[in-house]
Amino acid sequence: MADQQFSAPSRALSGIRHINHDHRRGYVKIGNHLAQHRELSMTAIGLATHIQSLPTGSKVTIKALAERFPEGEVRIAAALRELETHGYLARLKERLPSGHVVTCTVSYNNPPARSTETHRERRETASTPQPGPDADPEPAPEETPEDVPEAEVPEVELQARQLLARLRLRDPRLVLSERDTVRLAPAAARWLGRGLPQAAVIAALTRALPSTTIHSPAALLAHRLREQLPPRIPDAWEAYPVAADREVHPLRSCEDCDRAFRSPVPGRCTSCAAAAPAA
Repeated sequence: MADQQFSAPSRALSGIRHINHDHRRGYVKIGNHLAQHRELSMTAIGLATHIQSLPTGSKVTIKALAERFPEGEVRIAAALRELETHGYLARLKERLPSGHVVTCTVSYNNPPARSTETHRERRETASTPQPGPDADPEPAPEETPEDVPEAEVPEVELQARQLLARLRLRDPRLVLSERDTVRLAPAAARWLGRGLPQAAVIAALTRALPSTTIHSPAALLAHRLREQLPPRIPDAWEAYPVAADREVHPLRSCEDCDRAFRSPVPGRCTSCAAAAPAA
């Protein structure tokens, strides 16, 4: 009788398994950027979670936290410094109306988003011209390019404005406002000033456009006008001085062999002229 074969026991799944239930009340939302932070210690992550769950006005001093948790003041102070370094906490000095200076602790639940907003504000501030210390507080309104009469605008710049306005006929996404058209016209005029026809400039500006939505056609065209500006073609006299001096004679037929050769006057080719004295 054959031996009975027993099936191998099922292998248990390794790793964590989650059993989740929705929180109806008394919960706090924590981002993975904090819960899975690679550079924060477990004490700092737990302390940040506790601080974010506290209501506004709660005390988060080192002594108050040491009374709440078994960790000592040294570990809690080190964890607070970690959170402050990575942008989850900020300790600010504020002066009260009475004249006393107190420390105010601010908790940030999403430092990556705050960093993005800060960079955006810095870029907007940098792009906005700041008045100098001696500037007039109420400067006179400057004349904008749109206010300049067309009679005073160079002809090549007027052609550039028309070129930029016609780009929307090539691609409907390249719709420019009148202000953007006037602002980009000098850069397009440089292309026309280097001998390129308008069709070549339009082809260069509309070649290989992104297939997605173009949110800022003016920025895209400004980048291409600046970065893809073709070089200026040197004068033929400066580039090829020898070729400029050489005269190209017309083709003529040899009187003896009927071979084509270049010469200022009719006659024989070089071979026939050399063979004539020998004959």
